[in-house]
Order: sequence, then C-alpha cells, then structure tokens
Amino acid sequence: MPDSPETLAVNRSKSILHSRHDLGGGRAPESGGRLGRRLGPLTERNFLVFFTGYSTSLLGSAMAAVALTFAVLDTGGGPADLGYVLAADVVPQVAVMLGGGVLADRVGRRPVMLTADSVRLGVQGTLATLLFTGRPAIWTFVLLAAVLGTGEGFFNPALGGLRAEIAPREKLPDANALLGVVQSGSGIIGPALAGSLIALSSPAVVIACDAASFAVSVVCLARLTVPPASPARQSPLRDLADGWAAFRSQTWLWVTTLQFALFNLFTWAPYLLLGPILARQYLGGASAWGIIAASYAAGSVLTGLALVGRRPRRLMLVATIGTFGYPIPVLTLAIHAPVYFVAAGAFAGGIGSAVANTYISTATQQQVPPQMLARVTSFTMTGSYALGSMAWVVIGSIAAVVGPGRVLGFAAAYATVSAAVVLSIPAVRAVRWVASG
Repeated sequence: MPDSPETLAVNRSKSILHSRHDLGGGRAPESGGRLGRRLGPLTERNFLVFFTGYSTSLLGSAMAAVALTFAVLDTGGGPADLGYVLAADVVPQVAVMLGGGVLADRVGRRPVMLTADSVRLGVQGTLATLLFTGRPAIWTFVLLAAVLGTGEGFFNPALGGLRAEIAPREKLPDANALLGVVQSGSGIIGPALAGSLIALSSPAVVIACDAASFAVSVVCLARLTVPPASPARQSPLRDLADGWAAFRSQTWLWVTTLQFALFNLFTWAPYLLLGPILARQYLGGASAWGIIAASYAAGSVLTGLALVGRRPRRLMLVATIGTFGYPIPVLTLAIHAPVYFVAAGAFAGGIGSAVANTYISTATQQQVPPQMLARVTSFTMTGSYALGSMAWVVIGSIAAVVGPGRVLGFAAAYATVSAAVVLSIPAVRAVRWVASG
C-alpha cells in the first residue's frame, strides 16, 4: 500500500474522542459558503503553512529519487551499487520507526519533524556539494542514504500525530485527502521536472533543489502553532508498551495492518518491480510504464479532490471497499492487456488508493487519543512495510522461475481475497464517523 494504514486506541473517554484540536493562534476565521467547503482545511492557518512546506518537500524528494539513480550511475556505479544505495535508504526507516513514534509522543511531533528535516537538509546539501566538486565513492552514497532514511523513519510517525494537531476534527478527512493529492501529484510532476533539469544541467542541481525543499519545510514547521507535548511521566519502554497495547487491542487495526503487510509483500512490491519489466517486454518500454504510473497518480489526485467535504458514516467499510481497486492494474498486466487497458486499471487503482488512505487515516485520527497517535502510527507503518522491504530480494528470482505473469496473477488474487476477508469482519465494518460534539 503506498501509504500505510494508521490506527485506533483503547478505553478512552468520549471527552477525549470528541475533543477538538482548535489551537491558539492556529485557526483562521471559518470561510463560509461554497468556497470554504471547497478549500476545506486550507482555510486553517496551521494546515495551510504545513501544507506549503510538506508539498514543497514531497516535490523535491520525488525529483531527488530520479537524480540519485543517475548520480550513482554517472559516478561509475552499477546495478548492484544502486541496490545498495536504495537498501541503505529503506532499512533504517523501518528500523527506527518504533523509536521515532515514542520520541514524537514524548517530546512533541513538531520538534521531531524539525530535527528530521534539518538533518535531511544537511544530507542533501552535502551530497549536492560532493557531486558539484567531484565523483563521490559509492560508500558515500550509501552512508548519506542511510542518514536520509533514518530521518524519514523519524519524520513519518510524527506526521501521523501532527495531522490531528493542525486541522480541526471535522476537517480531518479533507486534510487527509489533500495530503494524498500532493503525494500523488508530486509523483507525476517530480520525475518530469527532474528529467528536464538533469538533461539541462546535472543530478547535482536536482539534489540541491531537494535540499532547498527541505529548507522550506523547516521554515514552515517552525511557523506552526501547536501545543507542547505533556511532560513524560514514565519510561520510553513503558510508552512503547502502551502503544503496543493500544494497537493490538483493536481488531480492525491489527487486521488491516496484517492485510497490508502481506499486500506489500505479495502484491505491491511485485507490481512495482515487474510492471516496468513487462512494460518493456510487450508494451513498448519506459514510455508505456510512464503512462501507467501517471494514470494511477491521476486517479488518486482527482479522487482526493473529490473527497473534500465528504463524510461517509461507515469509515472503514468505505476504506476497505476502496482496497478492491488495487488488484485491477496488477491483473491487467498479468493477462498482458494493451497499454491503455492497463492505464485504465491503474486509474481505478489510484481511485481506490485515495479512498482507502483518506478514510483509514481519518478513522485513526478520530479514534486514537492524540497523545498516542505517533506511537500507534509507528506500529502500523512498521508492520505494513517490513515485509514489503524484504520482497525486493526474492521477487526477481521467483519471477525468473515461474514467470512474471504468474507472479502478478497471484498478486492480484491475494489483493482481492484479502480485501474480501477484511470486509467480512464485523469489527472493521463497525468503525464509524464520530461527529464533533
């Protein structure tokens, strides 16, 4: 799953569940009428400031992902070296997420995110300087990628908690939808911009742009008005244990996390790895895969915009129905459908992704006590992505034996069956919208 499911906690009073997150100095006057409804949380000062910085940073990171590949290859690295660099970015993320969630809930989400983005600013600035002045050794790329991934691992759990602090409770679905829009939109615009800049200049320029985007994010985070974290009253291990108790006590939560842990292993990693290979084999190459990827992102962007202002009563029922969109592009590739059929399937997958991610995040933010959001998010993210990270090691070998089509056929079947199983569980269907009181 592109974005991991987030969570729900236990045995909390209605006064906590219904509390509004209206922050001193953080809200702009409510915009009335149709314009206010369309803008949603963008009428809130805190959310608008964060949205600006986060959007800029996402665009920079999408550009840097392309530039990093060319930078490694331009300095003499081969496919194996590139694999080491990419693994060095991913593994630390998974390794530090649980600690990052505990830290964010103890000291505050904003300080953790400020530190993480400051570190990532320094990493990308250092890498850009090295690329401008010479040809860095592969070990340098690996080391910097590991530090960059560590920053990401601390940033993401804190983001899971900060969302509920920067938008009013009744606008959280809109905030989630809009953040999903910029995540998908950056996936379209970023690589295109990166390719143009690399053609005109060099990967170093793009990496420098990413460093500048982190600088914008740091400035925006520093301008947020959020309350400080409550003083810690127990050990970090006790905090971690409380987060685990909150996670495992909720049936819909651990079921959904398990669903996406296996989804990333059996479905999404094979799709992302084998999709370009099949596109090259029978669809015409990179341009075809670009159309497919852009179609997925377009479906997610347009649906995210359409979701602003919508409040489904049964949040997880709607979210789980959305997950039936994921297997469609996988199946079309498995049966060697023509490129435009695959693109249409990808568009449907993007629609389902936007629905699922928006309302899973909303259910989490409505149900989890604010002081535990980062911890619970760290459990769901770690669970959802740990197995998917390992899938990259074995998928190619399996596909070489049984064929990419069979691997993707199984991937589509798993995604469909797992969605149906989750939809059949009463605890999932029982999660409902909680109106502000």
